[in-house]
Amino acid sequence: MTPVNQNIEITLDTQLESVDIAEQVAVRAAEASGFDEDDVHKIGMAVREGMINAYNYGNRQDGRKKIQMTIELKPEKMIIHVLDQGEGFDLADVPDPLAEENLLRTSGRGIFLMRAFMDELDVRSGPHGGAELIMTKQLPHRASGNGTNPKSQSK
Repeated sequence: MTPVNQNIEITLDTQLESVDIAEQVAVRAAEASGFDEDDVHKIGMAVREGMINAYNYGNRQDGRKKIQMTIELKPEKMIIHVLDQGEGFDLADVPDPLAEENLLRTSGRGIFLMRAFMDELDVRSGPHGGAELIMTKQLPHRASGNGTNPKSQSK
C-alpha cells in the first residue's frame, strides 16, 4: 500500500542518460504504488517525454543546467513534477500535433502523449524560472481484504 504523502526527489544532469534514470525511478514508484502493468508503462512513457522536453527544449541540451524530478505519492494519486532551468513556455502555445497543418511536424507530440498517458497535465513557471511539468495519475482503487469475507457471501 502507498505510504501517505511520500516524496521522491532527484536532481539530474542535462544529458540523455538522465531520461532513462528518471523513467526507471518513476516506473519503480508506480509499481510500488500498485499500478497495473499498462499504467506503469504509461507513467514511464509520460516521464520519458517530459524529461526529453526538459533536455531538448527547456535546458537546450546545456550540460551546466539541471533537471529536477519530484514524485509525490499521496493516498489517492501520484503527482510527478519535472522542472527544467530553461525559459519556460505556455501550454496553450504548443501546436496540436493532430491538426492537419502540423501532422508532419514533431513539435507538440510529447505534450500530446503526456496528456494521453496521464490523468492531468499542467505546466507552470518554476519558482526560479524554467518550466515545471506537473503530471497526475489517480492511484488504482484497491478492495479491502482479500475478497473472501464469508459474511458477504450469499448462499
